[in-house]
Amino acid sequence: MAEKKAHEVDAWLARPDPNTTIVLIYGPDRGLVAERARLFVSKSGIAPDDAFSLVRIDAADIERDPGRLMDEAGTVSMFSARRLIWVRDAGAHKGFADAVKALAATPLADAIVLIEAGDLKKGIALRTAVEGAKTAIALPCYADDGRSIDAVIDDAMQKAGVSLGLDARQALKRNLGGDRLASRSEIEKLLLYAAGSSTISLDDVIAATGDASSTTADAVVDAAILGKLGELDAAFSRFVSSGNQLFPLLNTALRQFQSLDAMRGAMDKTDRSAASVIASARPPVFFARRATVETALSRWPRRSIAQALERLQAAVLRSRQRAELAEPIVRQALYGVAVESARLASGRANASARS
Repeated sequence: MAEKKAHEVDAWLARPDPNTTIVLIYGPDRGLVAERARLFVSKSGIAPDDAFSLVRIDAADIERDPGRLMDEAGTVSMFSARRLIWVRDAGAHKGFADAVKALAATPLADAIVLIEAGDLKKGIALRTAVEGAKTAIALPCYADDGRSIDAVIDDAMQKAGVSLGLDARQALKRNLGGDRLASRSEIEKLLLYAAGSSTISLDDVIAATGDASSTTADAVVDAAILGKLGELDAAFSRFVSSGNQLFPLLNTALRQFQSLDAMRGAMDKTDRSAASVIASARPPVFFARRATVETALSRWPRRSIAQALERLQAAVLRSRQRAELAEPIVRQALYGVAVESARLASGRANASARS
């Protein structure tokens, strides 16, 4: 059938095509993959606890016995119109991909195959097999961006019947992203802490989620933006050793530089100070980061910001193409940003000394 774009996945899952018999849900955000797989099962009309109509299999089992997938898909359900074969932990298994390709060439009248997989690069055999089949679809799941995180927060707050202050929202967002289930867990922890309150405050967020600045993506990116190489080295090492995914670092860095670009553009156009532009920024700059942003705006010209964005975007592409080298690729990109920031700061200092 095809592959949906990341922003199209939720709409498709809201109304799955009944003619689709093979569904591949994959991506680096394993929590989001699992969440969307459960959503698809709920839309299938097959009860998740129906052992006769729903079969769970690990991809490794099919790798060892490729014929099992065809056998399971061909088994007639005794108590429902269709069977659902739910395959988990798929990856670059050639035998499994071959089994899926053979299955895709066979009309499935009474079975649906749901496949959960990790990050699959373009051209991986499993993706190729699904994307080339007429009755199959591939649904990518990437780490939540700012808009997606806001949607997750809004959904949870609406269901709980509480509101969230602006500063509280910004503080909460700093600890979310990268893994959908981990994000929901943090939100649930916050709601439990603030149970009985109609409004969740900044103090509630700090108390419930703690000050995780030592391992957040913002701590790493801020050190890079300000050219603090020693702090960057320590923050990056803590971030990695805490088991965090690397993609949020690049996502955060891109988001921060895009914001800097917009604000620096406003400074250049209106001849306003950095503090004035920050005060009127929309969305507002989180109060704890205002000093960092003001320093960055005073240091980084738009031309250098554009070069940093190009460096980071190239790192995103390279880290996806070479997942096994993601850590050194991300580290090198952020260190490049930090070195440029230090150079810009030195240039400003020398210019001030001469004047």
